[in-house]
Amino acid sequence: MGEKITIEDVASALGVSKTTVSRAISGKGRISQTTRDRVLKYIQQNNYTPNVVAQGLARRKTYNISVVWPGNYSMVELPFFQRCLMGMNEVTSGYGYDIVVSLVAVDEISNLKRVIEKRKVDGVILTRTLIDDRAAEYLKESGVPFVAIGSSTDESIVTVDNDNFDACKELTSILIAKGHTKLALIGGSTDLTITRVRHEAFMEAFRSMDKKVDESLIFLNQSNEQRLRDIVKQLAQKKVDGVICMDDQLAGYVMSICRAEKIKIPQDLRLASFSNSHMLENAIVPVTSLNFDDRNLGAVAARMILALIDGEKVDNQKLKDYEVVMKESTK
Repeated sequence: MGEKITIEDVASALGVSKTTVSRAISGKGRISQTTRDRVLKYIQQNNYTPNVVAQGLARRKTYNISVVWPGNYSMVELPFFQRCLMGMNEVTSGYGYDIVVSLVAVDEISNLKRVIEKRKVDGVILTRTLIDDRAAEYLKESGVPFVAIGSSTDESIVTVDNDNFDACKELTSILIAKGHTKLALIGGSTDLTITRVRHEAFMEAFRSMDKKVDESLIFLNQSNEQRLRDIVKQLAQKKVDGVICMDDQLAGYVMSICRAEKIKIPQDLRLASFSNSHMLENAIVPVTSLNFDDRNLGAVAARMILALIDGEKVDNQKLKDYEVVMKESTK
């Protein structure tokens, strides 16, 4: 048949009720195996496509998933969210689900509340975890299935993340093994779980190699470019072995400051980053960094939320598919 047929067409053609056809398609309900096989064979031969809206009403599903982006994301972070979203869409589209993107600020979650309270979605994926996570707390209270990308100290939250701890520890350990023990660390907000994970990984690398960290060289909660300028100049004067930035935005700032201050990388200051994005791809001096498969991260998160929506038990996952890429910036 050239045109798509409806559930009513199937029922009429086979002389059965619409309920029988629906039960055969869903695999639920009491019908004989012979009838189920007959229905499934007919719809396979005749181009039947289920009406997703009708399915949603019958099963009380919207076939929408909310993906929550932080409202204060930077342009450097955008490629990470985009790659995650691509991975999510590859999975959800295969199950007839659409994605609704919601922007949520740290203290303002009204966008998320609106889609939940109006029952516009069946589940939620949070793309960032916070120490004081209002969005996660609200979702726990609402009872809506959700998965968080990132780590959490709350064991009741289902999470998936790249193994940032092991990756950051490995990169730091490699630099220490090369004799670079006087390392500085520059990071962003400690309200973000990822900042604390990366900081602890840095510290553990020193502990595991029986080396002492110079804590005067650790600078967290850094976002002011003028303050960063002072820090970089100070580190160059101290002739530290290297600087590790927790993200590419900070690494970009450091490279820009070095150019302005005539500080040469790696001759005067070695540089590495705990993440990698398009910002570093075109750097004049290629930067040592960590590569993660963000697309796969999004795909895994999507599979987990779909399983939760179906009432399955889902365990936390830590993805090991990262690589340490050593480049000219740390030679």
